[in-house]
Amino acid sequence: MSIDFYWRLPTHGCHGTIRHGVYDRGDWSPLAAGNIAPGLDRDGADDGFRYIDHLGEIARAAEASGFIGGLIPSFPNTDDPWVISPLLARETRSFRFMIAFQPGFLNPVQAARMSASLQRATGGRTVFNIITGGGGPAQLWWGDSFGHDDRYGRTTEFLDVFKGVWKERDFSYQGRFYQVEGGGLAPLLAAEDIPEIWFSGSSDAALQSAAKHADYYLSWLEPFDQLGDKFARVKERTAALGGEQKCAVRVDLVARPTEEEAWRDIRIGFGNVSDETRARWRGQPTDSVGASRQAALRPTEAKRYDELIVAPNLWGGFNLLRGGPALGIVGSYEQCAARLDELISRGTDAFILAGTPHLEEAYRVGEEVLPLLGRQAQALLAAE
Repeated sequence: MSIDFYWRLPTHGCHGTIRHGVYDRGDWSPLAAGNIAPGLDRDGADDGFRYIDHLGEIARAAEASGFIGGLIPSFPNTDDPWVISPLLARETRSFRFMIAFQPGFLNPVQAARMSASLQRATGGRTVFNIITGGGGPAQLWWGDSFGHDDRYGRTTEFLDVFKGVWKERDFSYQGRFYQVEGGGLAPLLAAEDIPEIWFSGSSDAALQSAAKHADYYLSWLEPFDQLGDKFARVKERTAALGGEQKCAVRVDLVARPTEEEAWRDIRIGFGNVSDETRARWRGQPTDSVGASRQAALRPTEAKRYDELIVAPNLWGGFNLLRGGPALGIVGSYEQCAARLDELISRGTDAFILAGTPHLEEAYRVGEEVLPLLGRQAQALLAAE
């Protein structure tokens, strides 16, 4: 079975190292000595190297290192993925662009036309990461006050319409959130393939929507037994609807030549976390089941980095060192590959990987970790 690997593209700036929390790559931070994209030239002036140029470097590095595509995140503090994707498509040859977006903020008919146009322009390299939102203040930032289950109901209808106008010439739909009469794309646009859909969410409402529409069900990393149970539920629910569901994991890696080197970087990074960050990591109010599951993985008052070790090579404090999910993989190249192999054995069909800094770690993970995958399975088969 072929396993697809995507790399994360940091549309909100990037740290130069996992050891400190300073965003020194990208114009989200003030221009200063040592920063890049932009940086300072020899006269102390802006060197003109924009952040989109740096993202282009990351995309090219990931493509050269064996990643099939890149996730383009969408948060209040990022550039918009719909704008970034076509710009980066010109910088790469076959690299796919996974656009993260919340369906409720676009009309599904217009989204279908935009997507088909992007497919035509890039040779079919568009992929979607559908996000339905975590509620609370973050959701209100977008002007969205719908409740948890209503948001997933709206997402389901959005995808009903999105696919319907793409596949049918005279599509009509009467739903709670969307109504369409006689919809359909122009023939040249309708001839394009519908983008692959990756779907996030851990609640029952999310799983129901994913089972109907997703090509891949995407989860943050969780303890392996817990994650395996979740994937089994998703696949069972999809099978009941007559379909087949693939599952994927989004996970950060700190992969080094030795385990000691990997944990040293974590220890130093944890020691540099500010009191402000320690207070903020408890998070904002949310009705996201996935975020709540992540929060339950870590003690809230950890004083040492090793208090956040959840299982061998699994560390629950990544959100202290950079934004995003708490749990990630730490270890030697061989250990990181072994943990990914174990996830594959538990039902993972694809990955979105990341590392800090994103540029250098794309090369490191692609060249040092991915080639080791399957080695242990091959050794076991040879021994039988």
